[in-house]
Amino acid sequence: MKVEQQQHTNNKQLVVLGGGISGTGAALLGAQKGYDVFLSDGGTLSSAFAKALQEQSIPYESGRHSDEKILIANLIVKSPGIPDNAPMILEAKAKGIEVVSEIEFAARFTEEKIIAVTGSNGKTTVTSLIDHLLTVAGIEHTTGGNIGKSFAQQVYEGKSAYRLLEVSSFQLDGISSFKPHIAILLNITPDHLDRYEYQFDKYVASKMRITMNQNENDFLIYNTDDPAITKAIKNANIKAQLIPFSMEKELERGAYLHNNKININTHNSIFTMPTEQISIKGKHNTANAMAASTTAKLLQIRKETIRQSLTSFEGVEHRLENVLKINKVQYINDSKATNVNATYYALDSMEQPTVWIVGGVDKGNNYKDLYSLVNRKVKAIVCLGTDNSKIVEAFGNCVEQMVETSNMEDAVRVAYKLATAGDNVLLSPACASFDLFQNYEDRGRQFKNAVRGL
Repeated sequence: MKVEQQQHTNNKQLVVLGGGISGTGAALLGAQKGYDVFLSDGGTLSSAFAKALQEQSIPYESGRHSDEKILIANLIVKSPGIPDNAPMILEAKAKGIEVVSEIEFAARFTEEKIIAVTGSNGKTTVTSLIDHLLTVAGIEHTTGGNIGKSFAQQVYEGKSAYRLLEVSSFQLDGISSFKPHIAILLNITPDHLDRYEYQFDKYVASKMRITMNQNENDFLIYNTDDPAITKAIKNANIKAQLIPFSMEKELERGAYLHNNKININTHNSIFTMPTEQISIKGKHNTANAMAASTTAKLLQIRKETIRQSLTSFEGVEHRLENVLKINKVQYINDSKATNVNATYYALDSMEQPTVWIVGGVDKGNNYKDLYSLVNRKVKAIVCLGTDNSKIVEAFGNCVEQMVETSNMEDAVRVAYKLATAGDNVLLSPACASFDLFQNYEDRGRQFKNAVRGL
């Protein structure tokens, strides 16, 4: 173990706040590394996570946060769902207790190369596509982070050549030494502004933390078409090698689109591939494919392997996922679209008149960017949420038919009645799911079940 890591484990009291995927992973890793671990979850712990903790004799509590057990910690690992301004966190910091995210904690116990993907939209698709590229190339790696297994769980389970991680702004907020060898920054559009005091600049700064510990041997792949990213890069002192990608202009180095082909120039060699051969469709997915295959090029994966991977990749569940065609109407599950920008991509890719199911927990959304698309593409709107007032207000004048619903079965049944042969029914909520569903996966599964039950 490195000396630096040894220092981290001299102070033995570790408290993990939140007993979900990341919290349980952090608790297991902490116990393995010799910490006295206590896990505290304000809600209900799932039976699987409780069992994992019991098997390793890790004490825990659920349904409350006990000050006397938490504030004796030397180190707190905080769930991404707990905001930095939560009273318990402010109290811990005031006492001088270090508070970090689970990806920061895990990074302290691994020297493996990290590939980290972030962005407001597309990060799951890009992470999954890079995973597919590495698998086809036969490169040893683990995949997870904000999806699948937590980083801490991966480190707990053993070594690997590469760690591929999807990382969120909430996870990046809690890092101090986390350092990806390859960082990928896809886009930054207003999202989660409720966690950033409704200040877009604070959200941008959070995303830019992905590169803060990189050095000249590392790479930052970034979307040079994104004004927020280009401005942030100009104003930051970035040490990593900058590798841009663009859908709009030709680049000397990096990835760009020309004559309906993606071109990637790194290591003085060029990879080209017609966009029509890429399995995932839509302009946003061409950009996603560029980001993923630029990563593959930097890892010196063979061109033929990259080509084969881009042709065979099947996409991500809950992201523009074709569910069924019923009476010549295509039902599409885009439950993962939890913000306006993601829904923009979804509506932009619709080529048939669309009945749009939208709504949920509004995160400070500004819907005006969708008006022209809704006017052109959407024939009817089905609202799905406990409070639909903002959507009714935003789109009431855009469509002739708008129906409010408060559960998925009703929403799908109404959409079925509104759609005619040749139409699409698109679930693309542009909102978080927590008013009616456990998460966006639960929302997507309920949509698919309701469609299958028609």
